[in-house]
Amino acid sequence: MTLFIVRHAKAGKRSEWDGEDELRPLSETGWEQAEALAEKLSDLAPNALISSPATRCIQTLEPLSKAMKIKIVTDKKLFEHGDVAKMLELLETVDDSTVISSHGDMIPECIKLLERRGMKIKSKPDWRKASVWVVERTKHGFESAYAWAPPDK
Repeated sequence: MTLFIVRHAKAGKRSEWDGEDELRPLSETGWEQAEALAEKLSDLAPNALISSPATRCIQTLEPLSKAMKIKIVTDKKLFEHGDVAKMLELLETVDDSTVISSHGDMIPECIKLLERRGMKIKSKPDWRKASVWVVERTKHGFESAYAWAPPDK
C-alpha cells in the first residue's frame, strides 16, 4: 500500500504576510508546483486527499482535487508545530493511495520517527517545498520510503 506525503508548495514569505499564518496562500511559483504535482500524482490514481488546515497545504492539493474529482479533507493532526505521534496515527489508518499535504516541520520528524522504527529510506532525503515522500506500508507496518524532488517550477 502506498501513501504520498507532500510538503506544501511555495507560499509567500511569512515576513511579508500580514494575516494569520494559517491563511498564507501559495505564491505564483507554488501554484505552478501544485499543477505539476497534480499531473504526476493523478497518473497514480489517488483515492483520498487529506491536508493540514493551512491554506497553503490545501491549495497544494487543489489542482489534484479538481483533476481527480476528489474532495480535500482537512485534519488538524497534519498542522504545523503539531504532535508527530498524532500525524503517525493518521498515517496508520488512511486508505491506500492517499495523498497527504503537510508542513516542513512535521514531515521530516514523521519520516525520521518511522525510520527509527525500522522503515528503510531508499533515497536521499528531500525536505524542500513541493517534495513528495512515497511511503510503502504493509499490514506489518511502514516498510520503506523514498523522496521525489520538487517539480522544476
